[in-house]
Amino acid sequence: MSDTPIPEPLDAADDTPAEGVAAAAPVRKRPKPGERRIQILQTLASMLEQPGAERITTAALAAKLDVSEAALYRHFASKAQMFEGLIDFIESSVFTLVNQIVERDTEPRDQVHKMLTVLLQFGEKNPGMSRVMAGDALVFENERLTARMNQFFDRFESQVRQSLRTLAEAGGSQTPTVDAQAQASVLVSFVLGRLQRYARSGFKRLPTEHLDAALRQLAA
Repeated sequence: MSDTPIPEPLDAADDTPAEGVAAAAPVRKRPKPGERRIQILQTLASMLEQPGAERITTAALAAKLDVSEAALYRHFASKAQMFEGLIDFIESSVFTLVNQIVERDTEPRDQVHKMLTVLLQFGEKNPGMSRVMAGDALVFENERLTARMNQFFDRFESQVRQSLRTLAEAGGSQTPTVDAQAQASVLVSFVLGRLQRYARSGFKRLPTEHLDAALRQLAA
């Protein structure tokens, strides 16, 4: 079963065929290479944005796109691979910003505050992605997806820990590594809690709510 044909849009002057000339049959507009993959991922993300959304099936996703399930599998080997596409986007987006922060800001405290802020802002602007980051969207999916998301937060925590260690050393700590590990763990747990609350409140409790005040308490 093939994708549902999409007719080419007509120009205003072409709405009525010339006399004696048969109207041309609608021409299927094929997506450019890679375009359909992006469309599938965008649709999956938008479905995850629906408050209280249950597990998303490939049948529901295909129906939303008005294509067959077979059409989905021409672009992704499995639904798990679709979720991996979303995780790839999360990793690329967040760590591009994190790397820019580390390169541009020399003050470790500012680095930490900004890294936590950009992660929560990303989740707030991408509700569907926040459900993936919080793990809610992965509960009934392949275990490797949860493992990948855990690796993402381990990597993020490691980056935060580096900045905190520099800060602890500058403050004269006798155990900068231990201090940085403990504080980084608390801060990342805070971020995860904010993302989970956002997802489970139907996206009503914003993850950046009173963020500056909270960070002053946690990352003083």
